[in-house]
Amino acid sequence: MFTRKQKHILIKFFSMFSVVRGYNILIIVVAQYLASIYILAHDKPLRQVLFDPNLFVIVLASAVTIAAGYIVNNFYDSEKDLINKPIKSKLDRLVNQHTKLSFYFVLNFIAVVLASYVSFKAVLFFSVYIFGIWFYSHKLKKLPFIGNLTSAILTITPFFAVFIYYKNFEHVIFVHATFLFLILSMRELTKDLENIKGDLALNYQTIPIVYGENVSKIMLTVLSVLTLIPTFLLLFKFKLGYMYIYFYLSIVLLIIFLVLLWKSKTKIHYLILHNILKFIIVFGVFCILLIDVDVVLNRLF
Repeated sequence: MFTRKQKHILIKFFSMFSVVRGYNILIIVVAQYLASIYILAHDKPLRQVLFDPNLFVIVLASAVTIAAGYIVNNFYDSEKDLINKPIKSKLDRLVNQHTKLSFYFVLNFIAVVLASYVSFKAVLFFSVYIFGIWFYSHKLKKLPFIGNLTSAILTITPFFAVFIYYKNFEHVIFVHATFLFLILSMRELTKDLENIKGDLALNYQTIPIVYGENVSKIMLTVLSVLTLIPTFLLLFKFKLGYMYIYFYLSIVLLIIFLVLLWKSKTKIHYLILHNILKFIIVFGVFCILLIDVDVVLNRLF
């Protein structure tokens, strides 16, 4: 049995884990390593990639920066979350705002120190990334279009850090990035539809509030169609191994998404749509394993 003090520490831990969304960070870490092994550094021995200290530091600095970003985002969205996410908000509030902000500054400091191990350019990169996350949370997320675009860019930035490190400029990487960017943009707009009640109460000028739900649905439809361009390029122009299964599944899920989208009217409907897009993103991370399976297995030796 846990003592009262141990229970208190455990509750605080889970509260902070909820604030920094530890499960999301874990997915991003896995995605960065899989992208490095299978796509960005596919010509290097597996052991060399896995045990590269510079890559490890970049991934760790990314994770720490993202955690800090979730904290500052939680700080600015605390009132809105009381309306949109009341249960999660109660858990998050078990850690006071002063502690969260202190942890935020400590994490950002750690990220910069870690980046200094790699290079001065890495320090500049993560410093700009940290500022970008803060500026988005403080100002940009309340603006239509700009907020959605910035959020999608910030989400994909950790992969850009690894991309810069390996300096791999193959066309297939840009096509993968375009697919991911479009899905992330769709997710951000769907989140705006899902959180319209809290955004309206706190005067957030999101696309659904400024232009209405129908315009938002039209935009999501256009983005879905645009997603087909990188999808078909990846399917018919590049070698994907067994990952083609993922992209065919993505097409089916996007069709289901569009059918449900035009029937959606309530928060729970938009939550289902959000989860479809989240599944496409997360499942895509693990489906990277399907790229040239035989070649990768040979790299183990």
